[in-house]
Amino acid sequence: MSQPRRSKPPISPGEGWGEGTPQAGNTSPVPLPRPPQALVITNNKQTTFAPRLLAWFDINGRHDLPWQHPRTPYRVWLSEIMLQQTRVKTAAPYFQRFVAALPDLPALAAAPLDDVLALWSGLGYYARARNLRAAAQLCVERHDGHLPRDLDAMIALPGVGRSTAAAILAQAWNERFAILDGNVKRVLARYHGVAGWPGLPAVEKQLWSHAQSHLPAARLADYTQAQMDLGATVCRRAEPACLLCPLQHDCVAHRDGLVAELPTRKPVKATPQHHAQVLWLLDESGRMLLQRRPPAGIWASLWTLPQADDADAARAWFERHIGIGYDSGEPLPSIAHAFSHYKLQLQPRRWRGVALQACVGDNDELRWVGVEDLAALGIPAPIRRLIEVA
Repeated sequence: MSQPRRSKPPISPGEGWGEGTPQAGNTSPVPLPRPPQALVITNNKQTTFAPRLLAWFDINGRHDLPWQHPRTPYRVWLSEIMLQQTRVKTAAPYFQRFVAALPDLPALAAAPLDDVLALWSGLGYYARARNLRAAAQLCVERHDGHLPRDLDAMIALPGVGRSTAAAILAQAWNERFAILDGNVKRVLARYHGVAGWPGLPAVEKQLWSHAQSHLPAARLADYTQAQMDLGATVCRRAEPACLLCPLQHDCVAHRDGLVAELPTRKPVKATPQHHAQVLWLLDESGRMLLQRRPPAGIWASLWTLPQADDADAARAWFERHIGIGYDSGEPLPSIAHAFSHYKLQLQPRRWRGVALQACVGDNDELRWVGVEDLAALGIPAPIRRLIEVA
């Protein structure tokens, strides 16, 4: 029996189905999701969830992401690591630059750490880059230079958790594993009406159970991408497009008016504020002094301008490495930078025409670097911006 025709929902300015309006500075139209096709909805959520999602994905999903062409295990793995804590739009150019320089797993395993960090520079969360290289080396050592096609072996690689491992196996080999990244947690929490912060073990256990129950028998690569696409483009954290969602008819949050409340937000804690002094030292030829960060902690193993916890420590560092003249440094505007767990306020000061004391000199931790050589080093984004702008 055919379903009655529904009138189209009102379209607000700048929105529509099919092609949208150009964004500022871009003359190309922005594609918007099409409305969900009319579907016969049964009471069995488990059997209808995946078919509806795949039907939506075939029309509205993202099919032109750089790691999809070709979709090799190495490219899938690299993309999944890059997309941890990073949006697709931001990660895409980094991915293309990375695979151009290191096209396969053995090349990554053999690359110097500085080269890997330089390719990652600006993407943030640098532990991901260090873990990628360490995982590649383990694959060369234990798996003949290939990623393992086994969930437990994949999880054993540095930087790979259960959901990331499942996403790699599903997309690279169509293996039947459920994923539970941030987008999927949001979709499932709303669809099933699961209250509670998803980071809590009991809540996460419920969401894993739902994720497993919806797995289709085939098209696992497409299904995995479809879940992520729905969460990123329709079931967004803010301003979700429920009228365009293929799951709207039996979504608990949509039915009960709880879309804004689900998933439950993480309990808010005060964000600590840290401060640091930055010493920008230039020699007579204009080279700047860089210091390698320790192998653990924030910005681990990256090259940065020397830093100290406070002005007294900065003065002591200067006198030990340079000598007299600390007060001649030029104060520069402070720089604010936010990490996931605290905020950092950097206070830079610049000196020109200085030299290291003879007892210090270039070493493994300190290096004079010309402007033309900066691109080859992994440098934290706020420090790179300071160098380029000031």
